[in-house]
Amino acid sequence: MKTFAFAGASGRAISMYALPIAQRFADTARIAGVFDINPHRAGLLSEHTTQPPVFDDFDAMLRETRPDCVIVTTVDRYHHDYIIHALEAGCDAITEKPMTIDDEKCRAILDAERRSGKTVTVTFNYRFMPYVTLAKEVIRSGALGKVRNVDFEWILDRKHGADYFRRWHRRMENSGGLLVHKSTHHFDLINWWLDDEPERVFGFGSRQFYGPTRAERGQRCSTCDYARTCEFFVDLARNPELKALYFDAEKNDGYWRDGCVFSEEIDIYDTMSVSVRYAGGAQLAYSLVAYSPYEGWRASITGTGGRMELEEIESGPLADQAQQIKLFDAKGNLTLREVAAAEGGHGGGDPLLLERLFGGKDLPDPLGHMAGSRAGAMSILVGIGANKAIVSGQPVTIADMLAASA
Repeated sequence: MKTFAFAGASGRAISMYALPIAQRFADTARIAGVFDINPHRAGLLSEHTTQPPVFDDFDAMLRETRPDCVIVTTVDRYHHDYIIHALEAGCDAITEKPMTIDDEKCRAILDAERRSGKTVTVTFNYRFMPYVTLAKEVIRSGALGKVRNVDFEWILDRKHGADYFRRWHRRMENSGGLLVHKSTHHFDLINWWLDDEPERVFGFGSRQFYGPTRAERGQRCSTCDYARTCEFFVDLARNPELKALYFDAEKNDGYWRDGCVFSEEIDIYDTMSVSVRYAGGAQLAYSLVAYSPYEGWRASITGTGGRMELEEIESGPLADQAQQIKLFDAKGNLTLREVAAAEGGHGGGDPLLLERLFGGKDLPDPLGHMAGSRAGAMSILVGIGANKAIVSGQPVTIADMLAASA
């Protein structure tokens, strides 16, 4: 049986990892300990699972429990600290995306992994979605010829998108902005589809919608004078799980889960576009907005032998359409491939990822679904490079950001 310790008792830690370990994988995995700077949240994870010991000192937890692996689910800015400490203590590390938020921290993780001989796994659950797996298989089959161009558009609606501007993510120093925190999923998908690595990146980003764009704003929804008139008002405390995890924990760390989306402290972008050139010559045009009337994504992949188009609408009047892949050959002939709806979170990707993490079996991985530190680095460095380009107005070379770890 493999033992796991938690760095961070977030809602994601509980729902995505701790509960499945305790319920679905009890025969092959065990929670050895839980660390969080907030003892209330750490206690909740323990209480809702198998009552593992709770620690307020991460290194003490590693010494006393000696886990095989540490699962890192903290605020993004601290991922590198816990990953590196885990590796140096002789543990493997599983980390939520993004692996970290800047190139210096990325280099530090790669160096620690090399020194320690232990491994870092990044949980890119989107890779496991049957829909995007089929796209990978189509590309690998050669049906598109040599891929030369990718267009990828992700749109967040005003419920999901706004939530990033309520939470700790709204500060660049915490998350690296949406181009790192959110887009790492998208850049990884493209890297994985192409089986290639990004070479050069440029980008534009701005705050067009959230932040101090209106005078009628408060500090947080639960105390706001404009609660009755603001279309972004949410009463998150009505949700028992959120109340227990965040509102009841405020006394310990002062963290607000319902910050105003028009706050002056918001410094991440809500409107972004990125251009990437790949080592093999393919080009990517990527865009992300966080205030769309509906949510979903579209991708088109064009090669020397054809074109593939994908679309998934997740909210709004067109949601829950059948997932189809449109395949055009070089003469314009169309073939439709439909993918049956899959059970489980993230389009059926979560259960498949969890089986590989905690199922105790060495499963074959012919398509390379599991992602290590190199994939984690290549996905975040696109977003990190784009952030740098937005500030400098100059394109950024991925190799330059990795130079200290080459």
